Amino acid sequence: MPEGDTVWQAARRLHTALAGKVLTRSDLRVPKYATADLTGRTVLDVTPRGKHLLTRVEGGLTLHSHLRMDGSWKVYANDQRWTGGPAHQIRAVLGTDDRTAVGYRLPVLELLRTCEEERAVGHLGPDLLGPDWDPERALANLLAAPDRPLGEALLDQRNLAGIGNVYKCELCFLLGATPWLPVGKLPADRTAKLPVLAQRLLEVNRDRPTRVTTGRRGQDLFVYGRARRPCLRCGTPVRVADQGDGSRERPTYWCPSCQTGPAPAPGSPATRRVRSHPAV
Repeated sequence: MPEGDTVWQAARRLHTALAGKVLTRSDLRVPKYATADLTGRTVLDVTPRGKHLLTRVEGGLTLHSHLRMDGSWKVYANDQRWTGGPAHQIRAVLGTDDRTAVGYRLPVLELLRTCEEERAVGHLGPDLLGPDWDPERALANLLAAPDRPLGEALLDQRNLAGIGNVYKCELCFLLGATPWLPVGKLPADRTAKLPVLAQRLLEVNRDRPTRVTTGRRGQDLFVYGRARRPCLRCGTPVRVADQGDGSRERPTYWCPSCQTGPAPAPGSPATRRVRSHPAV
């Protein structure tokens, strides 16, 4: 699933292509909005909110989309061939005199009144890359359920908006805690720096084509995707296991030496299930 920095980049591309321009083409290919026509309206802005995209148009309307695992927005010049996937995967087309934005495989696409945007994104916690970022509120949200595993709490967009599975794993590594450590058991000094570190990681990566958390050229991430490879700090093989709240299990990477706290035992069901996961 795209994380907050990726969605921020998508919003910037869409805003640059569409904002301030009149739509000359509008095609929403979902049954509920098949007859909706935004042609003739000016695009006011495209704003990211956590992992959500809000495309606001003249007349008090907002096109809300979410990329989830496979969705994407591509921007093309009007004489350029569309290459984001087969035509049957297109869910939205927004065109101007010189650019066309095409939304592929969008699992969430809805047209709502701008004054009702909170219905779609009001449940989100402070946005790590947004003007509403509030580290104290984000920390209070995380600590409200002290027994919850740190990794699950970080992924809960109601606590803070923008962290996905990659940043979850990398943050836990930088904090020296396993993703299964209860939030309330994190040492006080590391608890205090958690929201600041999270925001810093997304902020430094929002303008980069490749996400980097290590500061090392050619070694972009500390643990994510590095199962059975040596830890970049201590050389211990990185481990991977499933973690989830029951709704979705995600491959979770950690160093058993650099990170303290509970974790699935080698050979446990969570570890066995993830061995064939494509992210490993």
